[in-house]
Amino acid sequence: MRKFWTILVVLIPFALFSQSEYTFYAYRGVVPNGYNFWVSVPDTYQEGQDTMPVIVFLHGHSLCGTDLNRVRKYGCLDAISMGRDINALIIAPQNPGGPWNAAKVMNVIEYVQGQYGMDTDRISIVGMSLGGYGTFEVAATYPEKFSAAMALCGGSSRSDFCGLNKLPLWIIHGTADNAVPISQSEKIVNAMKACGPAKLLRFDRFKGINHSQLAKMFYLPDTYRWLLSHNRQDRTVNKDISITVSDMGAAYQNIDRAANKITVINKGKNNTDTVVETPAANTSTEATPKSTTTTKPAATTSSKKPSVHVVKKGDTLYSIAKRYHTTVDKLCKINHIKETSILSLGQKIKLR
Repeated sequence: MRKFWTILVVLIPFALFSQSEYTFYAYRGVVPNGYNFWVSVPDTYQEGQDTMPVIVFLHGHSLCGTDLNRVRKYGCLDAISMGRDINALIIAPQNPGGPWNAAKVMNVIEYVQGQYGMDTDRISIVGMSLGGYGTFEVAATYPEKFSAAMALCGGSSRSDFCGLNKLPLWIIHGTADNAVPISQSEKIVNAMKACGPAKLLRFDRFKGINHSQLAKMFYLPDTYRWLLSHNRQDRTVNKDISITVSDMGAAYQNIDRAANKITVINKGKNNTDTVVETPAANTSTEATPKSTTTTKPAATTSSKKPSVHVVKKGDTLYSIAKRYHTTVDKLCKINHIKETSILSLGQKIKLR
């Protein structure tokens, strides 16, 4: 099994520090019985295809409210703003207050599914603190909808946790957490085991880690590698990717807020877009609109297209083809390789 996961980790569409472009779309008031939310779209996304995985991010109490930009203060969207590459659609709803509602979260996901091509077999969910509570609630209510879930320093007041045994779940909690005691996660683990063998569960106690320190998890590439390595059609849990307390020290290493180009767009109810900003860094308030009612911009390309791509850690033929707007079949023919070939670091892939 270890050999299988090692190969799978190589094949997932995730790049570490290559320069990329993202568009953050802000949706407000478009989902009845739902939430306002962001959708982060990488430049590798192509309309009409259903191969893009999805990560749902549920924030904690400090980001609740009606200012959608608060959701960019930490978590998945901020990780992208800080230079991390996450080759997936990110759905990041905002909770106005109170506990997360599983049905409302699912309504948002289903709305996004109607707007974007996504791989419905690879929809994962991650949340911290109040978002950890929400992750437990959503995953326990709709386990069949998700490929994996990760709950950081969360808890739950629900009584039935048997649904959590049906999907890969990684629970992480700090032993020095005074805001949400680790006993909250332990209670859930014990309830899951009471339902039967919790074969898809991982539970890590991070010694000496307090509540806020777990936010570093969102800036570690292995967090996303783990989420993206799962498929709803294969109910096995990846135990080969490990994250330790010492790994968290690298959370903010190699950070470059200029590494990723980010365009922020308000999505109108009449399917029109308003460009709000193209920031070099994260902002807490919206800038003055630069233009009005424009159509969604096509992915930008350089006037001088590269002829060779040097393979970096996490690259796959699929992700390379996406990035350069070509196909895996063409890359295979040009480079005289097979679709199943495993790429090696530093290998040069001809693009034309």
